[in-house]
Amino acid sequence: MKSGMADIPPEHACILRVIRSIPRGRVASYGEIARRAGLPRHARLVGRVLGVYSALKLPWQRVLRSDGRIAFPKGSPGYRQQRALLIDEGVAVRNGRIDLGRFGWQRDLDAELWKMA
Repeated sequence: MKSGMADIPPEHACILRVIRSIPRGRVASYGEIARRAGLPRHARLVGRVLGVYSALKLPWQRVLRSDGRIAFPKGSPGYRQQRALLIDEGVAVRNGRIDLGRFGWQRDLDAELWKMA
């Protein structure tokens, strides 16, 4: 992690690393982030980490519920901001839902790394 972040618990640091690595125009669920961080079944911890470290420049808008929905209440400021940021990245948002089959983060790391531009 960056300097000045040595006091972050290791499991939080892992989650932050995973969130930072979600590519632009892709999304991931809280549970998927937890699994990638080596913390399966800790999706709620991902949400807490996002809240605790909200001052960090994280691509928080790329984190969704497991069904592809934005977690904020529809019409709330957070919902509107997340929706706008995702649309700006080219992610289609319909009724607060994102098609994970189309915009979900590749589960196959080789495919993601070697995809054609």
